Amino acid sequence: MSNLFAIVVAAVAWPALMLQYWLILWSGPVLQVTVRYFSFFTILSNLLVALVATAVATGGDWRPFKWLRSARVRGLAALSITVTWLVYMAILQAQWHPMGPQLIADRAVHYVVPALYVFWWMALQDHGTLGWSDVRRWLAFPLAFAVWTLARGAVVHEYPYPFMNVDEFGYGQVLIHSLVVGALFVLLGAVYVALDRRLGRRDIP
Repeated sequence: MSNLFAIVVAAVAWPALMLQYWLILWSGPVLQVTVRYFSFFTILSNLLVALVATAVATGGDWRPFKWLRSARVRGLAALSITVTWLVYMAILQAQWHPMGPQLIADRAVHYVVPALYVFWWMALQDHGTLGWSDVRRWLAFPLAFAVWTLARGAVVHEYPYPFMNVDEFGYGQVLIHSLVVGALFVLLGAVYVALDRRLGRRDIP
């Protein structure tokens, strides 16, 4: 059942990502647009979900796929896509109003994919192997994103999210915003580890 649902998750995530790329592709030179596309945490978290679902659905012993099927990476995907959903719903949704194909892509990457993946993670995946140290390890993902965002922004003066706009808020305020999001990662990461342990005990015959 888990493998079958992985196909569903992958079948939604990949078209949503491709549609979003197709929509942004017309906004400038291909290389520039591609870098901008992969500079959104929404895209990265959805891409991680798509890769995890594909790895589970296809199986195989290819090392990257085995790594993507690990409990730690599956947990990171659940955490990242949940933060994507929460930040969008709480902060970003009210700041723009997509229409047409953009509305479809927007709802898919911010609502449908997160809901499908979190359900899959909680209800159908194996549990009981995550540890509290994984909360710390998972922070490497958003930290790398923040470093990339600030480094790229210093060069091109373009930021994927308004609360990370150094040109508008300055580094001090952006650091505070980033720490708040980081705290959200820690809190939710701890919740997911606790859930994994609880669900793991449920799975024991």
